[in-house]
Amino acid sequence: MSFRFHFGRPQKIAAFILLFFLAATVRIIGRTPLTESDYRYALCGREMWERPAPVAGFFTTCGNMQGDGTLAYRAAALPLTVYIKGLQVADWIQQKRAGAAYIPNPVGGSIYDLRHQIVGTRYLLRMPFALAAVGLGACLWWVTRRLFGNFGGGLALVLYCISPVVLRVATTPNNEILAAWGLYATVYTAIGIAHAMYGPSKRWRPRIVLYTVALGLTACAHILAAVFGWIVSAIYMLWVAERRRTVVLPLLLVSGFGALFLVLASYTFRLGIFMYVFTAGAGRFTLSLMPAKELFLHPQQMAITAAVALALLLFLVERRSRYFGNVVPLITALALLPILTTQVLSQTALWAYPFVLTFTAGVFADATETRHRKLFLAVAATTVLAQFVLCATWFVISAR
Repeated sequence: MSFRFHFGRPQKIAAFILLFFLAATVRIIGRTPLTESDYRYALCGREMWERPAPVAGFFTTCGNMQGDGTLAYRAAALPLTVYIKGLQVADWIQQKRAGAAYIPNPVGGSIYDLRHQIVGTRYLLRMPFALAAVGLGACLWWVTRRLFGNFGGGLALVLYCISPVVLRVATTPNNEILAAWGLYATVYTAIGIAHAMYGPSKRWRPRIVLYTVALGLTACAHILAAVFGWIVSAIYMLWVAERRRTVVLPLLLVSGFGALFLVLASYTFRLGIFMYVFTAGAGRFTLSLMPAKELFLHPQQMAITAAVALALLLFLVERRSRYFGNVVPLITALALLPILTTQVLSQTALWAYPFVLTFTAGVFADATETRHRKLFLAVAATTVLAQFVLCATWFVISAR
């Protein structure tokens, strides 16, 4: 079996859509002033990379990060750390050339040093999250295209890229977009492993490594998302791998320990700080309709909400839509949407959003294969156009 990636017309169209999305995020980033939250991510993230123990007994000056994960802080600060190290190397070279007469640039670690000494701080801080959103969009397109064809993949990707909810989290430092990307990759990589188990082991061993990395990064972003991903992975793998179920549990245990090792590494192998992940209640949650209401009743999401409602109706009345490819994202989204975290404010509805779009695209793709193809193509085009208008309106208003 060949794993060569063919960059044909569907790939080019998807790449163009993602480039358009990335350009929109760059525009928003450039027009949005830096906030104290941005500087907090920058300062505490730099402490993780450069000074692992700035305060006695604490991981960073932000605390032990028991509520929100370390991944967003490290992602936000990594470009800044690289930039500062580059300045220090350049100063060292200049000092060697000029001798004692040269006064090096005092690159410090405070919020105000970042503000005055680094060029393009807002881009350095926020672009990692825009790129993460692009990565999630690419994963969404890859999965939906393989499941539902070019129409399903294109519809899911377009609706994702013209969502103000996605654009908002793609342009600020946060763990939500990272957790959403990691959770989506974790679930569908697990399903891919279960399918590959029917073939030779060389086909599914690389996927196990990918699954472990995805699960570990998800845990670094939000421990609750990782636990949820691990549980649903077990359910779907046991569902698919009927004749290889004895392999599933050892695989999940090994991947789980590998993910915990990545979390420990994110805490620079400090076991005492690492234990706060399990004792501080970061995974506590309750059930509520509020996350779903915030997602589907958002004024700039109404076209997508209408499409999701229509997809649910078609799923209930059309038997041909009720199969594994559509059931998996629906069950996952329904399980995620009522979750409301209590320890730290999290947008769990955003974690469910890629699964919602996967389900919607799958049902619409099935509908276009019926005798009402033209009608549903018109409905999909109308949905995209209406959502684009809503997103453009939000974009113009927020840019003022």
